[in-house]
Amino acid sequence: MTTRRFTVEVREDDRGRLFVPVPLDPDEVWGAKERHHVAGTVDGVRIRGVVGRFGTDRGLVLTTSWRRDHDLGPGDRVEVVLSPEGPQRDDLADDLAAALDANPRAAAFFDSLAQFYRRAYLRWVDGTKRRPEVRAARIAELVDLLAAGIKQRPEP
Repeated sequence: MTTRRFTVEVREDDRGRLFVPVPLDPDEVWGAKERHHVAGTVDGVRIRGVVGRFGTDRGLVLTTSWRRDHDLGPGDRVEVVLSPEGPQRDDLADDLAAALDANPRAAAFFDSLAQFYRRAYLRWVDGTKRRPEVRAARIAELVDLLAAGIKQRPEP
């Protein structure tokens, strides 16, 4: 997992939202994804979010609830530390990684999910440790669900 550190000025977008510009291309640094869920700190305070577009800039929104406890405004310089959140495809078991590599649509959807959903799917597949014959079937089902754009496995 590649952590990035940088110092930037907080900005305000045309809708009045404060954001921290991210002066890097997350697709180049962390791999091409539809959405980049990140975690880290802004001036030493924990933050989680999605790197989004703000006009021509990329950035991380400073939500109202986050700002309530942290007094920042446009033009304030902040030290930022960010890294991808949750399990990444590089962290997956070989059989699961191969199955996702074989289905780019499923892989792209997996990459776009928040860590909560990724971890839930991985726990379900890893729950087969005592029944290895079930693992391949679960991986196949997982790939089908992801390819269909389903965030969470339906309850049986």
